Amino acid sequence: QVQLVESGGGLVQAGGSLRLSCAASGLVFSRLRVAWFRQSPGKERQFVAANGWSGGTTEYADSVKGRFTISRDNAKNTVYLQMNSLKPEDTAVYYCASDSGPVTRSGLRWVDNYRYWGQGTQVTVSS
Repeated sequence: QVQLVESGGGLVQAGGSLRLSCAASGLVFSRLRVAWFRQSPGKERQFVAANGWSGGTTEYADSVKGRFTISRDNAKNTVYLQMNSLKPEDTAVYYCASDSGPVTRSGLRWVDNYRYWGQGTQVTVSS
């Protein structure tokens, strides 16, 4: 049974940092592409960052480029999202996602290209 469990969310002031973690069971991250998405109330799920199955391709949404970093620890079967210089508009529920097989660079950004999802962790940035 595949399970992704996010942690590390919370309340932080603008300009602060958080590190989200996504621990996997039932699959091996080193063989899969992984991504982070976020969703605010009333909005569609939005791409944040992704790392391709080989680990060599990384994509970021323009809104987080230079502030967020996606990384993985294959030994711990865990993916991280380091978030720095947080802004109130970063407030959302953050989800990790994963799937197998290659996709195009742009395909890393598509919700429909991921079968496995975590339950989400709330990030709230106060102004």
